[in-house]
Amino acid sequence: MSQQPVLLPYADPAFLADPFPLYRKLREDGPVRRVVIAGGLEAWLVTRYEDGLMALSHPQLSSDVRDAADPRLIERLPATDRESVLRTMLRSDPPDHTRLRRLVSKAFTARRVAELRPRVQEIADRLLDAIVPAGRADLIESYALPLPVTVIGELLGVPVTDRRDFQQWTDEMILRGTEPPDPVRVDAAWQQLRSYLTELLDAKRARPGDDLLSALTVARDEEQRLDEDELIAMAFLLLAAGYITTVNLIGSGITALLAHPDQLRLLRNDPGLLPGAIEEFLRYDGPVNPGIARFAREDVTIAGVDIPRGATVLVASAIADRDPEQFPEPDRLDIARQDNAHLAFGHGIHYCLGAPLARLEGQIAIGTALRRLPGLALAVPADELRWRPGGLRGPQCLPVTFTRL
Repeated sequence: MSQQPVLLPYADPAFLADPFPLYRKLREDGPVRRVVIAGGLEAWLVTRYEDGLMALSHPQLSSDVRDAADPRLIERLPATDRESVLRTMLRSDPPDHTRLRRLVSKAFTARRVAELRPRVQEIADRLLDAIVPAGRADLIESYALPLPVTVIGELLGVPVTDRRDFQQWTDEMILRGTEPPDPVRVDAAWQQLRSYLTELLDAKRARPGDDLLSALTVARDEEQRLDEDELIAMAFLLLAAGYITTVNLIGSGITALLAHPDQLRLLRNDPGLLPGAIEEFLRYDGPVNPGIARFAREDVTIAGVDIPRGATVLVASAIADRDPEQFPEPDRLDIARQDNAHLAFGHGIHYCLGAPLARLEGQIAIGTALRRLPGLALAVPADELRWRPGGLRGPQCLPVTFTRL
């Protein structure tokens, strides 16, 4: 294409607070645009819904970062152990992806997740029990973060006392902001995390429990379907992916309701709208921003635009999910919206394995907060909220007030 790459200004708090005017312009300018993203990396941004749907299933667009031409993508990974970090189903293609996903898919079926509902509800109520007497709280730190951390920790069998350490190491590796990561800090975090996971998995072998990590050690040791690096990478992926985006879903969903009193009132009056409201939160302001990365293993053409081998292709779900060709009045929050087939969880073989769990946690967390926190309101002006930089979107904190009962 002849256009110069467009800078996505992730260091600008105003852009982070509301990236959608620029996103709308990019979509209107063309279906595929060259952009510069966090850390000066260049990518080809796919901005329209139908093209994004196709790109997420394109046989020549790989999930493996080793197919990327830009060496900086590999250099962002821990220097001493890059191959191990990459051996996950998130960053693999068939046949490895098929094998790895099959090992854990049963734990995240809609039926298995539905069985977790009473426990997730118990966790939500316990967290709110600690918040309610104060009449004010940071709903990220006190609620939206510990809820999914607790749920995924219990599902995988991570001791309660270890969950804060794991979260801090993961944040160091993943939630790095707009600047290129400090390779020394990333490497140190990974080494601590790998050492911890190795010890934890050894403990599961010695005394297996009724949890997913114990089941995965059996898959490695008895059925020989996982090697040691794959096992550690799988444990890391499940624990990290099991909470990061769900925190953003809960935080962004509550923020959206507080910014739209008519929708908040509608949901309070009709809690049966909650499942559809979760889908609308995911479409309207999803937890991944601007979208999902793929890497061209050969020259490809998308929407008439030629993209060279090795290029990073960013399927911009945050932009595509506001495509007026797919969603009427896409910039309007409508919790009763029908036919809401958003791309927030991806599409195709890499469709988010944890989607049923994220939906359940979002429904319970937001529904319970609305029920138990009457008079819920922001404690600061909306323009003072700070949003996460980089490839994940959600409020960094969410100070609120509410009526003490």
